[in-house]
Amino acid sequence: MKLYSDFSGRRTMQIVGDVVAFVVLLGGIVTAVSIHNAIAAFAAIGRDVEQSGTGLASTMSDIGDSLAAIPLIGGSIRAPFDAASGASGTLAAAGDAWQRHVHTLAAFAGWTVVGLVVLVLLFGWIRPRITGAARHAAAKRLADSPTSMDLLAFRALATQSPRELASVNPDVIGAWRRGDTDVIRRLAALELRASGVRLPAAG
Repeated sequence: MKLYSDFSGRRTMQIVGDVVAFVVLLGGIVTAVSIHNAIAAFAAIGRDVEQSGTGLASTMSDIGDSLAAIPLIGGSIRAPFDAASGASGTLAAAGDAWQRHVHTLAAFAGWTVVGLVVLVLLFGWIRPRITGAARHAAAKRLADSPTSMDLLAFRALATQSPRELASVNPDVIGAWRRGDTDVIRRLAALELRASGVRLPAAG
């Protein structure tokens, strides 16, 4: 399957389009990574909260252990510090949950941007390019078959603009009906050109 036209002008435009599509894809990926990193940076807040909560819980627990060694009153004095240690642990868990949610949101946002770019390219570039390549291949097969000249000429009469047809012959319909070989070949060439295929030289 040939991706590019036989004609230099159209081929240049196709190459430029491919380059632009690649740049758009690359730009979309860079944008997605930037958005991901910008959102992921907020995870630092949760990390700080988690570290503070973990550190405070450890400190309260150590103080409680130390006070528990005091005879008679150690157990009652320890209780508030144990409660504070538990609350600090809850704070640390909240910080951990914050980080997980931020990373999930960052990944979702990044992949969403990539997905949108891919969809735009799929319907705006990849699909038309594949369709065009298939059309080119079908037209090429017809061009290689001398018996297809009449069919190509008939298709040209049905699909090409009146201005294009008039450029072939002022009485293009009459010439085609008379079986004018030159007009038929020129009409076939006109139809093939629309698909990016050059008519082979007459053998």
